[in-house]
Formats: sequence, C-alpha cells, structure tokens
Amino acid sequence: MSESSGPAHRPSAVAGPWSVPVLFRERRPRVVVKADLLPAVSVLGVLSLLSFPLAFAWSRLAPPERVRIIASDGTQGPLELESWHRFDDLAVFGLMTLGLGIVVGVAVWLLRERRGPVVFLAAVLGVALASTLAMLLGVGWANSHYAIGSAPALGSVIELAPRLESGWILLTGPFGVTVAYSLLATWNGRDDLGRRLG
Repeated sequence: MSESSGPAHRPSAVAGPWSVPVLFRERRPRVVVKADLLPAVSVLGVLSLLSFPLAFAWSRLAPPERVRIIASDGTQGPLELESWHRFDDLAVFGLMTLGLGIVVGVAVWLLRERRGPVVFLAAVLGVALASTLAMLLGVGWANSHYAIGSAPALGSVIELAPRLESGWILLTGPFGVTVAYSLLATWNGRDDLGRRLG
C-alpha cells in the first residue's frame, strides 16, 4: 500500500498573530509589585501625617454656628441663616481634601520609577486615611477652640463648634487622587507609564 501522493501540509502563508514567532512578539510590561511595596508603604505613612495640618486648618477655617440662649436651662434657639454653616463646614472640609487629593495624585505621578497600580493604591488609601484622621482630630480641636467656659446668660449669643455630619465627605480626597492620576496616565499613553524613560 503506497503512501499518499498529495501535497505536504505546510503552515499558512497568511499573516496573523498566531504566525508571529514568540521571539518577535511585543513584550508588555508587567505590574511591578515587590519593588514598589516599600515606596508604597512610605507614601502611605507620609500621607497619614498630613492629617494634622489638615485638621488644624479646618478647625480654624470652618465657620461656627451662632445660636441664642432662649431659656435659663440653656436651651438654644437658632439664628436666621446660621444653620447654613453646617453645610459650609462640610464644604470647606470637602474642598480641602479634594485639593489634597489632586496635589497628591500629581506628586505621586512625578515618582516616575514607581508609577503603577501599587503606589497609586497607596496614595488613594493614604489620602483616605489622612481624611479620616483629619475629621476626627479636626472636630476635637474645633470643640476645644470653641469651648464655653461658663454657663451663658439668658439671651446671649454663643458660637457652636464646627461639625462634620456626613461621612460621605471622606470620598472627596480619594476621588481627587483618582482623577488626577488617571488623567496623567491617560495623557502619558505608554504601556509602562514612562517608568523606563530617562
């Protein structure tokens, strides 16, 4: 029984991604984790320290709410338009943390050799931690700054310490980091985000 005399099977001459030798395929950069862990921890630690100046600045910039003492037992009565300061306190804190997030996003992006998801996540978590600590410290410092030493007299006007009544405001800082870093990464347009340049 003779062997088949048909043409030998040859690979297709049509170019395609399967026909490119592995040696010549473009190698995509991988996410660097181990080398970026220590810088990421450093970024997280440094950002947590920013909670102190952030808290102090908010406790002095946020406006207090003025109320009038309307009874001898210390019952407070609101003054016209003063309740708006409760929103102002949130707005001031939100703008401060949003600005901090944008600055941190740009600053972390300038760490060219550490660009990537590891340091980016450290920056997001660091700003979130700084915002949370600043909220706790800022409210405490504001309470001590506007503390009332003695019982107020009937009819007198006192200032209540600024307060933060919504935890959602803590999202503004991480949002600022995400927007700033994402825009810079999109504008860069390189697979390795420019880590290997220069």
